Amino acid sequence: MVTLNINGRDLQVDADPSTPILWALRDNLNMTGTKFGCGAALCGACTVHLNGEPIRSCITPISAASGQKITTIEAMASDKVGKAVQDAWVRHDVPQCGYCQSGQVMSATALLRTNKTPSDSDIDNAMSGNICRCGTYQRIRAAIKDAAKTLA
Repeated sequence: MVTLNINGRDLQVDADPSTPILWALRDNLNMTGTKFGCGAALCGACTVHLNGEPIRSCITPISAASGQKITTIEAMASDKVGKAVQDAWVRHDVPQCGYCQSGQVMSATALLRTNKTPSDSDIDNAMSGNICRCGTYQRIRAAIKDAAKTLA
């Protein structure tokens, strides 16, 4: 049994310590907002925050998160920066199929926490590990800039 602090709550996970955070979230805790994409930390669909930093939950074992703070997409609606990003996503009609969006939002939120006025280059660098198969990259960049303005 491993105790994980997820979205501000200590939760018990009955899983092997080597189990990736992604599967503990989805299979053990029924938190399905975080998506499985590639399983190799290449696409970003599984992005969550560990102590505020974006990580790929598909390769990070729960043992590495014990005693740390995990934040998932489920917490973003009640988070000032996360809510601003989600609202901008809607205004700019970012989602197409929507599959990558939780990871995209988590990466964009992490960026705006550390950089209040990101340049195109800053956005491209922060989002480079998140793949959108629908190709909405220009809308993603516009939404991040819009969210930054609403937070200023």
